[in-house]
Amino acid sequence: MYENYTRQALPEKEYRELLGSALCVFNSNNAFVIENILRVDNQYNCNDLIDRTSGQLKEPVEETIIKESNSDIAKLFEIIVEKRNRIIHSFQITNEDHEQILATKERNGRQFHITEAYLRAFIKDNERLSSLLHDFRGH
Repeated sequence: MYENYTRQALPEKEYRELLGSALCVFNSNNAFVIENILRVDNQYNCNDLIDRTSGQLKEPVEETIIKESNSDIAKLFEIIVEKRNRIIHSFQITNEDHEQILATKERNGRQFHITEAYLRAFIKDNERLSSLLHDFRGH
C-alpha cells in the first residue's frame, strides 16, 4: 500500500493503526510506571528515569513497586518490554500473502511475523498492566 506522503510500500491501514496504538499504550504505561516509582520513593529523579530505556527501569521497579506490592507489575512490565523490543527492532517484509508486515527475530534466532494478533495481544497486555498500575496507585 502507498500513501501520498511516501512512495515506500507500507502495511495496510488497520495494521498501521494497531502498530501505532501498540506504541502509544506502551509509552503511556512506561510513563505510568515512572509515575508510580516516584510516588513510592522520591529518591529517584524524574528526568533520570525518563532518560532510561524501559529495560533500565527494572531496578527502580524492584526497589519501589515490588517492595510496596508484589511482583505482578514487574513481571508483566518485563514481558511487555521484551515484546515491545521485538516490535521496535523489527524489519519490514512482504509475507506469503504479498502483504507488507513486520517480522522480528528472537534471541534464539527464531524469526516470526508480527501479526495483527500479536499487536492486539500486546495492546491487551498493556491494558492489564495499566489496570494493575491504577490499582497500585490506589485510584
